[in-house]
Amino acid sequence: MTGSTTPNGKHPLRDRRVLAWAMYDWANSAYTTLMITVLVAYIQRVVFPTDQWGTTGAVVWAWGISLSMLLGALLAPIVGSIADSSGTKRHWLAMTAMTGSLAAILIGLVSPERYVLVVTLFIIANLMLEVSLGIYDGFLPEITNDEQSNTVSAWGYGLGYIGGGVALVFAILLLQFGTHIGLGTVTSRLQASLVLMGVWWAVFTLPAIVVLRDRVADASSGAATTGVKDVWHTVLGLRANVPLALFLLSFLFYNDGVQTIISQASTFALQELSFPEADLMAVILMIQFLAFPGALSVGWLADRIGSKTTLLGCLLVWVGVLIAALAVSTKVGFWMLAAVIALVLGGTQAVSRSLMSTMTPQGQSAKYFGFFHLSGKATSFVGPFLFGTIVATTGSSRMAIFGLLPLFVVGAALLLRVRVQKQHGRHTRCEPEVMKKISNSTHPIDLELKP
Repeated sequence: MTGSTTPNGKHPLRDRRVLAWAMYDWANSAYTTLMITVLVAYIQRVVFPTDQWGTTGAVVWAWGISLSMLLGALLAPIVGSIADSSGTKRHWLAMTAMTGSLAAILIGLVSPERYVLVVTLFIIANLMLEVSLGIYDGFLPEITNDEQSNTVSAWGYGLGYIGGGVALVFAILLLQFGTHIGLGTVTSRLQASLVLMGVWWAVFTLPAIVVLRDRVADASSGAATTGVKDVWHTVLGLRANVPLALFLLSFLFYNDGVQTIISQASTFALQELSFPEADLMAVILMIQFLAFPGALSVGWLADRIGSKTTLLGCLLVWVGVLIAALAVSTKVGFWMLAAVIALVLGGTQAVSRSLMSTMTPQGQSAKYFGFFHLSGKATSFVGPFLFGTIVATTGSSRMAIFGLLPLFVVGAALLLRVRVQKQHGRHTRCEPEVMKKISNSTHPIDLELKP
């Protein structure tokens, strides 16, 4: 792909820092993919087998995710601030990733009868993932320039989808043929898949830990007290950085829509189209692998027409998906919708991340990416709550999917108001109309955001 090369013609993954950074997407995607396939089945069917009400496992699963995401949303900006102020992003990435992967491994090793410990480990693993992602994203502006941030970010997401898909294939093989290696029960095969989930996360995190280094280090202490104060100052500082504040607000809306579609698409398939579970797993695999070229293609497009324009185009596609869902009545139609979602899913996330990286002040990337994740998680309950309310009211998951439309419309409207400008001390990509002004002017143009 032409757009996947740097200005000097080199492929971005030939830079060892970029490759090591992207491998963390490959690493943690095994956890996120197996979590929604293997871990959910293990908790709901083994640790909390169906009781007379059939709700215990589902409630524990939902509340566990909610608690870990809430804690992650609160801790990510604080940890990011500490990592920025002390120049220790690499150490924080190592600590959070390895703690999370160890917790994931232990879930598969402890007895399912120790349900309190299993749930505790699950919450820890999910929490460590959420915190680590803010630190990980904070490395993006330090390993590439803004002209290539879209492409590099897309490669990270692309490798993540491939890594998650490959890990899922191995898990499926364990579940299908585990009896040949002494895994005689379904429980033991699920546990082996969970151990695989944690080991995969740990092993493929090692390149990032070994290779990445913090470029910007402050001599100040990274104490938690300093971190909390810095987070508060950052919140106040957003008032002076209107473009960044608008973008974070926009992301809050449309990302909630994206995540809700991902989590509730299976409900739509089961209720409206009577999809067998095996077919749903096949759809997940298809999305995992098709999202890889999709992320790269959207990243390539963003490098040519601008991140904001590309992101708006992605949101328009999401709106089209919601409208099309009203008419889809066959399994073939659902497969086609899933393919479209796969093509824009990785691109939407990758371009959002790269656009965020161009708007963060120098030396504060981890802290601001903590807020990026806070924006994505703080109201993550809105989409599912809206979906469930519509289902309860109308009895139709088709109408519930369509009911997510306002999240994308509001997100796009806010994004339209965002002015993409460079931050002090950073060489940032200019949008085409700005470049035209520069080329036609004999005077320098100040594009910096003033504090």
